[in-house]
Amino acid sequence: MPSEPSGNPASSLPTPTDAELVLALWDGQQAALGILYDRHAGLVYGLALRTLGNAQEAEDLTQDIFLTLAKGSTYDPRRGALRTFLAILTKSRAIDRVRSRQSAHQKMQRWQQGVTPEATVNQPLEQAFQQEQSQEVQAALAQLSTDEQQILQLAYYDGFSQSEIAQQLDLPLGTVKTRARRGLLKLRQTLIRFTE
Repeated sequence: MPSEPSGNPASSLPTPTDAELVLALWDGQQAALGILYDRHAGLVYGLALRTLGNAQEAEDLTQDIFLTLAKGSTYDPRRGALRTFLAILTKSRAIDRVRSRQSAHQKMQRWQQGVTPEATVNQPLEQAFQQEQSQEVQAALAQLSTDEQQILQLAYYDGFSQSEIAQQLDLPLGTVKTRARRGLLKLRQTLIRFTE
């Protein structure tokens, strides 16, 4: 009489590789994302936390990384391990966020330094001139396409990097760069006409 195999029969099934899970995910098998998350979320979160120094931001970035993977990122299983790809992507996005944060902080400091007691006592003529310039910029912005306005708004008013804008709008980075450049050129031409 043959002996029965011991243990759980499901545990004897081969465990899918990361590459197989990524391909399954891209084929629409959403359960694969959960398995990949369970395997690699600790690595992604740890790197994000080390770079960002903030648990909430690290959690947000971890979620963003796995959403990027689910949407069909640039990962190619033939070129290397998923762990390496996730580590590089996490480090890169975390550094982008730190730079964006530093840039916003520097802008705030410059603005605060510009608002000194002497600066608040601007002459009425200076205030009128600044308001007129602001109105000209707003009028020039209104002449841009909605896409160009949105990208310039995110870049110059909200302080996002072009890669963050591409991620947020789910656009290729090249498209964001092209629209930003085109928008800035149109803005420049319009403002030159205003000053003539």
